[in-house]
Amino acid sequence: MHVLRDQIARVRVVVHDQHLRAGLYQQRARHRGAIFAEQIIRQLHLNPEHYYPQIFINAMARLEDSHLWALAGVAALYATVRFVEAYGLWYERRWAEWLAALSGGIYLPFEMYELFRNPSSLLLGAFSLNLIVVGYMVWLLTESRRKRAAGIKQAGADHR
Repeated sequence: MHVLRDQIARVRVVVHDQHLRAGLYQQRARHRGAIFAEQIIRQLHLNPEHYYPQIFINAMARLEDSHLWALAGVAALYATVRFVEAYGLWYERRWAEWLAALSGGIYLPFEMYELFRNPSSLLLGAFSLNLIVVGYMVWLLTESRRKRAAGIKQAGADHR
């Protein structure tokens, strides 16, 4: 088993467990609205007076039960996909390597756009880490393909 792949699987489980919890937190926010949103903003050490946190606070204040259920459902679905991905990576499934490469790669253009638009060390770190993960997954896929091709050639040579 590749150590880095195991670490990626572990990180995916932890990170996406947090996404699932965020969905459940959103469901609990039904009665608290903006107060709950401000608590989240403060817990993340963000300034609730800034523009983007205000968008979140205002949106949470206007949420209805149907919106909360939809958000919780999307968060649960996303977390489930990531748990399945982590399972596949842990048990060295090729489909999970594809899923990890594609799901990580899909974020790269958006991260690059944000990095050029608003450069920061945090964005650079996130982009770099994601690029490393995607690169490693692509390397694993090409290595397993190369090994499979070599095994087929070897099997063909043995039959002669």
